[in-house]
Amino acid sequence: MTPHRSQATEEHTMKTSSLKPASAQAITGQWCVGVLGRDEVGALVVDSGGLRLRTRRAASCLLEPAAGDSVACLRIAPDEVWVMAVLQREEGTANVVSCEGNDMRIAVEGGRLELAAEELDVATRRTRLATDTADVVGRQLTVVGTGIKLVGSVLSSVMDRVQHFSKHYLRTTDGIDRVAATHLECEAKQLLRLEGEHTLVNGRELVKARGAQIHFG
Repeated sequence: MTPHRSQATEEHTMKTSSLKPASAQAITGQWCVGVLGRDEVGALVVDSGGLRLRTRRAASCLLEPAAGDSVACLRIAPDEVWVMAVLQREEGTANVVSCEGNDMRIAVEGGRLELAAEELDVATRRTRLATDTADVVGRQLTVVGTGIKLVGSVLSSVMDRVQHFSKHYLRTTDGIDRVAATHLECEAKQLLRLEGEHTLVNGRELVKARGAQIHFG
């Protein structure tokens, strides 16, 4: 091999090496543990050792941090610190699970989701429930609303006692409206009216009509 050709080969090798990209490196982070607080403008800060750093809650930290919590933080840059987890909380501070953003969905694929608590409060502007079968079991059930609407094909109720009060009660039945009772009373303070194309009154033993005036026809 001639010296000229050897020099050209070395120059080509050097140029090829310079064109190769440098090996990629991951962004490093530094873990720290501190106590969470707020500064004069209300922003979250963490005191770790002699450092006081402004911080933000990571999306994976669903438990909303509160002042006084011992938290684990990840520092990616001098001005970028994330609260990753709440390690310890003072007694008496409420636990709030929240997620920043517009929508949140809890999904259990092919499993079962249970909520167990001494008391459950749900506060929302609008609630929608869609299910094939729903069962509500309780010792006492109270439903309060300015307007209540029930729509269905069959309504069946079994009660020991039914008590109803309303200022006006209107009922329309296209088919048969039948009442079967051991003792039936209808009482009106002013006017009682029964009207039909054919009216039948049948008393097996006695039919009695009493009044100051009785008119037929």
